Amino acid sequence: MRVRLLAACTAACLAGSAVAQVEEKYGFDVGKFEKKPFELSGYAELRAESFRLNRGAALYKLNFFDHGARTRLDRTSGALEVSALYRHGIATFQATAHGEVSRDNLQSGGRTRIHEAYLALQPSTGLRLEAGKRALRWGKGYAWNPVGFIERPKDPNDPELSREGFTVLGGSFTRSFDGPLQTVTFNPLLVPTSARLNRDFGTGNHINPAARLSLLYRDTDIDFLILGAGARGMRYGFDFARNLSTNLEIHGERARIHGATRPVLGAGGSVTPQSGDITSYLLGMRYLTERDTTWIVEYYRNGAGYTEDQMRAYLKFANDAYDEFLATANAAALTRAGALQPSYARANPMRRYLYVRASQKEPFDILYFTAAVAGMYNLDDRSWSLAPELAYTGITNLDLRLRIFALHGARLTDFGEKQNDRRIELRARYAF
Repeated sequence: MRVRLLAACTAACLAGSAVAQVEEKYGFDVGKFEKKPFELSGYAELRAESFRLNRGAALYKLNFFDHGARTRLDRTSGALEVSALYRHGIATFQATAHGEVSRDNLQSGGRTRIHEAYLALQPSTGLRLEAGKRALRWGKGYAWNPVGFIERPKDPNDPELSREGFTVLGGSFTRSFDGPLQTVTFNPLLVPTSARLNRDFGTGNHINPAARLSLLYRDTDIDFLILGAGARGMRYGFDFARNLSTNLEIHGERARIHGATRPVLGAGGSVTPQSGDITSYLLGMRYLTERDTTWIVEYYRNGAGYTEDQMRAYLKFANDAYDEFLATANAAALTRAGALQPSYARANPMRRYLYVRASQKEPFDILYFTAAVAGMYNLDDRSWSLAPELAYTGITNLDLRLRIFALHGARLTDFGEKQNDRRIELRARYAF
């Protein structure tokens, strides 16, 4: 290190002497810093996963009752994501395409979709207009975003994955001030739905107006967000983020949703839709220690989640349906229970969760490695998951990551009744 530093200083001195002798003026090449009119980027990914199936779990019984007894499932998948950006005058066009294929012991398939494809115009400073498919990110949370009213759900086990957007029409207006209120940005949006447009956002012909008002007030980021009634019930909320010190940041979100509906399993397998107004919120922090360890802690209260009794009733029904199938070969009850999986088996379907993640760059001074561990704890039924990981970035543009997931819980609990209780994942991603 000292040899390199000495060589660099010597070269700098010689260069300065040469410049003085010929009395040349310093030149600044503006072209090297100008934005290119066209940019292309993306990544190619290969992922191998091995699942240890939990044969006693309710979700295993629902999904594998007609596939024979299995204790393991191996899956290989590949993905390619390409982003292109073109600038011309006040216009910018940006598009991202994502394709993936996968194969496991039971099935194989693939899918290609456009994550983003939109045109943006910036006729003046502080004014921007957009139209097209846009992946917007609302909220300050890491694992969850209660105020993410116009985006697809985030995967808490991989929050940084790119997601498909919705077709929107909108813009942003920004003004800066001298004083405690430093910046104000207003983002009005329309998210139209019809039989051909944004069908997975909601049904019916609606314009679905939405807006976000962002403030930077005394070094605190504050957003007020709203989605008008239409294909979805009206919802509104706010979020904030503030650095209390150079190493500590706090953030939070709160959302109020009107007319939220969910199916609830009743006695004898009957299903009743429940509708009402709900409140969800999140509180979190990020902390960087002197040893370069990053801690993320978040508490999530899911107002749309099921109570412990409601979840236990569903899991018991699924287990009983499987016992009935073994005794009579009648799969009718299993089919009814399986139809409720989009609600009861989605990520974090219950009320209260705690998320903790710790990551350490170059542990024990091992270059290019990052070690991390993430844990999620269900505060209602005391089940949990733990995911240690190790990442290596020593090869240019190549990211290697190894993760192991362990799930634990008693009978009739959230993580205790998942279809697998262990998962090993190895991912190789090459960026270009």
